[in-house]
Amino acid sequence: MNPRRMTTLSALLGLSLAAASPAKISAQSIIVNPVETKLDVEVWVNKDASGKGNPVYRKGERLSIGLKTNQDAYVYLFNVNANGEVDLFFPNNYEESNFVKAGVTRVFPPQGAKYTFTVGGPNGQDRLLALASKRELDLNDIARFAEGQGFAEVRVKGQENLAKALSIVVNPLPADGWTTDVVTFRVGGTPVSPAQGGATGTVTITPGQGQPPATGAQPQPQPQPQPTPTTSIAPGEKQDGSRDQAMVEAYARLKGEESLGAATTYATPWGDGWWQKFRGVGAYGDAVLLHANGSSRAYAVHGMLLERYLALARAENGAARPPSRLGWAAGDEKVIPRNTYGTSGLYGFFQNGALYGTEKYGTFWLTGDVLKTYQGLGGSGSFLGFPTRDQYQIGGAWAADFEGGTIRTVNGVPKVYRK
Repeated sequence: MNPRRMTTLSALLGLSLAAASPAKISAQSIIVNPVETKLDVEVWVNKDASGKGNPVYRKGERLSIGLKTNQDAYVYLFNVNANGEVDLFFPNNYEESNFVKAGVTRVFPPQGAKYTFTVGGPNGQDRLLALASKRELDLNDIARFAEGQGFAEVRVKGQENLAKALSIVVNPLPADGWTTDVVTFRVGGTPVSPAQGGATGTVTITPGQGQPPATGAQPQPQPQPQPTPTTSIAPGEKQDGSRDQAMVEAYARLKGEESLGAATTYATPWGDGWWQKFRGVGAYGDAVLLHANGSSRAYAVHGMLLERYLALARAENGAARPPSRLGWAAGDEKVIPRNTYGTSGLYGFFQNGALYGTEKYGTFWLTGDVLKTYQGLGGSGSFLGFPTRDQYQIGGAWAADFEGGTIRTVNGVPKVYRK
């Protein structure tokens, strides 16, 4: 077996019975899954499309990175330089999601990106680690995004410490749930020009400049909004200077300065409609305005509801369009006051369903006759209270659990049961 592929994993299928497996720490490969699996990730740099060499970059040279997976996966790119400084290149705040579709080549920076990777030193050996996982990983103990930053601040230093931290992150996963690949390159020789940028490691990050694609790989069109512009943009403003009137009206209707904040992207095509991202204000959290094609109105989604909405879209279609189980927003998000169980939360109404979010239980979706029955009883204000999990199927029939009871579909008819 090719040693660079010894980390291949069998696919994670729903509730896998495979047990978690401790990662192996390797001087060459940083972190390795000891289990042979079907999931595979490949990473390479523009000076070596094979990913098997150890090309030399001079300080000031541009670096671009290519990657591809054979199954849908979440991908994380770390670089460790000769001094042990660690950078997290992906995910970042310029790309909407680190979800990568099977067989699709991704190149960083993508064509037309608002940042570049420039080799800045020190001289010596660098290792670029790609970690692919069938589940989204929580890296909060490793890296954090400060407000307004395009790239995260990495809290660990050194290859061994990175490996140990990642071992903790992947340990709860099934043994067939993740894989890695490492590509190496060296820094040395006469500098091309002084390197400038914001990262602490070998590769510095320069916002506001375009980047050509990596050798041997063509960047794929991305469905996400454009990276954050460097100039102030108005609600509903498109890149050609025109305005989406429905978004303009929604921003005014919702007192956008108080609830949405400043726009962080232009109004951008998404699926068969448009969306625009906003910085959010205080407890409202990050926000978007969604405008479905053919609708005369746009609507807002914030915070925990937005996070779940986009997670469903990523899992279903790589965030190329809204999740089909919900569709486009069809009403403004509402704050639900405290009910008889002492629970308050948020409600988002969509074309095909709804999201209910609480700090106590989380954010869950409901659709179809289950949702109609629930809302017909008074929704979260009824004896049922808030949902405590996503709607699910039992024996091919829909069901949902709530604080005060359950809805079960029996012979095609929803039935309500108190606790």
